Amino acid sequence: QVQLVESGGGLVQAGGSLRLSCAASGRTLSYYAMGWFRQAPGKEREFVAAINWSGSSTIYADSVKGRFTISRDNAQNTVYLQMSSLKHEDTAVYYCATKSHYGISGTPAEYDSWGQGTQVTVSS
Repeated sequence: QVQLVESGGGLVQAGGSLRLSCAASGRTLSYYAMGWFRQAPGKEREFVAAINWSGSSTIYADSVKGRFTISRDNAQNTVYLQMSSLKHEDTAVYYCATKSHYGISGTPAEYDSWGQGTQVTVSS
């Protein structure tokens, strides 16, 4: 079983940047595709970005395309989410998750293990 810990969240002004990290223990992340999701108060968890096991393929939600970049360092067992040009509507708890079956996806139900989340607050 893999354990995931997100970090890097915080309070930032609109237009600013943050980089989130997702560190894994218990098993190497190179077995998994990885995803970032977010959940704002009163809303359902939504897809943000995903990356395949090697980092050669990525997908993004339309709402973050061109502003966020997902990447991974399998040697460090870590996945990143670089967020730029942040907007107030990006405010949410951000979660990373593993997907053990082949392929990348934006569907939360296809992901197996989840971290505890890190809060991102963007002031307008």
